[in-house]
Amino acid sequence: MRETRSARLRAVVRRARYRLAQPVVPAAVLLTFLLLGHRWLPNRAGHLGSLVETFLPWLGTAVPVLLLRALAGRSPRAMLPVLVPAMVWTTMFGGMPAGAGPGPATAGDLKVLQHNVSDENRDPAGTARALARAGPDLIALEELTAAALPAYQEAFAQRFPHRAVFGTVGLWSRYPLTGAGPVDIRPSGLADADWQRALRATVHAPDGEIAVYVAHLPSIRFGVRGLSADRRDDSARRLGSRLDGEPLRRVVLLGDLNSTLDDRGLRPVTSRLTAARAGFGFTWPAARPLARIDQVLCRGLRPLSTTVLPATGSDHLPVIAHLGW
Repeated sequence: MRETRSARLRAVVRRARYRLAQPVVPAAVLLTFLLLGHRWLPNRAGHLGSLVETFLPWLGTAVPVLLLRALAGRSPRAMLPVLVPAMVWTTMFGGMPAGAGPGPATAGDLKVLQHNVSDENRDPAGTARALARAGPDLIALEELTAAALPAYQEAFAQRFPHRAVFGTVGLWSRYPLTGAGPVDIRPSGLADADWQRALRATVHAPDGEIAVYVAHLPSIRFGVRGLSADRRDDSARRLGSRLDGEPLRRVVLLGDLNSTLDDRGLRPVTSRLTAARAGFGFTWPAARPLARIDQVLCRGLRPLSTTVLPATGSDHLPVIAHLGW
């Protein structure tokens, strides 16, 4: 009787281990495909491809889960396949977690700061002081409101005497600005004439002229039908077209692009410029950052280092980048 009960118990344990290990191999195969083949995912229905690409680095969290299931199931055959997505993820993102902070300034280098300050920011003056203390040469802001604008103007007036503000975006500079004007990136079907979320200005830095763009692409939405990103993608195409026509060789784009650089929806922009990033550098939401949607990109300049600054009164975190000539 005891032997029978013991045999039954061993059989139950074996079945439990089998059930734990059984889904590991197909899950590891699926995870490897998503990491390597995310560009093949369709984007027509619910922008599935963009959705996966927005949170692509987070797919790596599935690796330890699968490994634990394989260990619990005592299945060497299940453990080996888990190593494949682990190596793929490490190759893709393994060098990113430890971001590089701004290095020591040298003659001719440019420090640029990007921040969506939030139209619900209750302390714009405190935010402005924190940004100024970071010591950038240029400050680009999005979600400026008429009520908060005087606080930024007052805080920046001494160190950043040159500014351009159009709609809800603004640029403050240590160096003179010329040719400042709005850039129309309104998505198709949006008739609101007051919708102004991009600008372009020529910055006369000591070593030459730079075309600086500040942009805030439309937000994306998550719903039962998936990701809604048509307007964001349309604005990205319009911005990319404007970048194509830019006559200056040196270009800097600072903005809240409302997605990560892996998102194919931003390809009209990211294919034309080089990203300044180090580490994952998640910037949103500020309380528990999940994605880097605040970007610094350039052309004709060399990204040296970049880092995410401490939280302000915004739901985004500021990003500062150090660019070399």
